[in-house]
Amino acid sequence: MPIIDAQVHAYERNHPGRPWHAVLHGPPEVTGADMVKAMDAVGVAGAILVSAFTMYRFDASYAVSVRNTYPDRFALIKPVDPNDPAVAETIADWQATPGAVGIRIMMRGDVSADPANPGINHVLATAAKRDLPVNLLCWGRLDQVHELARRNPNTRLVIDHLGLQQPFEPPRMDNGFAELPKLLTLAAFPNIVVKITGACTLSRGEYPYADIWEPLARIFDAFGLRRCLWGTDWTRAVELMTYAEGVDAFLKSDRLSDSDRAMLMGEATARAYRWAPGKQAQNQ
Repeated sequence: MPIIDAQVHAYERNHPGRPWHAVLHGPPEVTGADMVKAMDAVGVAGAILVSAFTMYRFDASYAVSVRNTYPDRFALIKPVDPNDPAVAETIADWQATPGAVGIRIMMRGDVSADPANPGINHVLATAAKRDLPVNLLCWGRLDQVHELARRNPNTRLVIDHLGLQQPFEPPRMDNGFAELPKLLTLAAFPNIVVKITGACTLSRGEYPYADIWEPLARIFDAFGLRRCLWGTDWTRAVELMTYAEGVDAFLKSDRLSDSDRAMLMGEATARAYRWAPGKQAQNQ
């Protein structure tokens, strides 16, 4: 199974034609070509390219342009706004976009914390009808996700970044896994998978991040490796690790058998998004 990174970002320099909304920690730009070069250097065959919300909010045009340049290397996820009355039309248009494999809700700011919120549930119901998985950036809101999953059993939900808050820059966190028990309760819902993205940034030490494996083992046991999607969250993690370190910490670890590594670092992501490198994304 080829290695698939479950979440990367790419962005160009800030310019008037596609201005940034805010600044993300990282280099002044990480273009599609830069991302492909980094992947090639460590044998990553493909990646799920998530449009960078910090810079571009709900405009996924740069991510789309990158995917169109490298259609065999990237599939696409776009953030959507549950407060937008026209969000169903946005999702329909996105489903028809070549390479689109999912949508994302950033559960921060003005996105309601109420699990009964009509806008959020409308997005989840619409995604189910379109057979698109919904990625949830939901640290601090795992209780809300529990109720959303119960209300929307037919919606495929993907928990971003282990459902845990992760640092953008040093210093490292003392106990980044404090809310792990809340994540583990979500394993009871068969419509939930979890991204093991950015996990290395939760280490209190440096590469090879030995202290992350005990909490990760609890996640693997609870969800099963078929529901765990490895990834780096590059480039958000750039000040805490190199791309090679984020890959090699799992690729070269003796904590995983070869079959487990193949599932975690590729097959589970291919199953979740129904996409693999070297193939056109299948719009469902």
